[in-house]
Amino acid sequence: MPVATQKTRRRHAVRPEAAADRRRAAAALQRALDRRDNGGIAAG
Repeated sequence: MPVATQKTRRRHAVRPEAAADRRRAAAALQRALDRRDNGGIAAG
């Protein structure tokens, strides 16, 4: 298991844009949720 984890970390270190894409997606989702809440629309 530790070996697989190290391989994953090494791969992500080589491709930092993958983490940046996840951060952008999370930020976009959070903005959409904030707009919904600020609009007063009940989540149900």
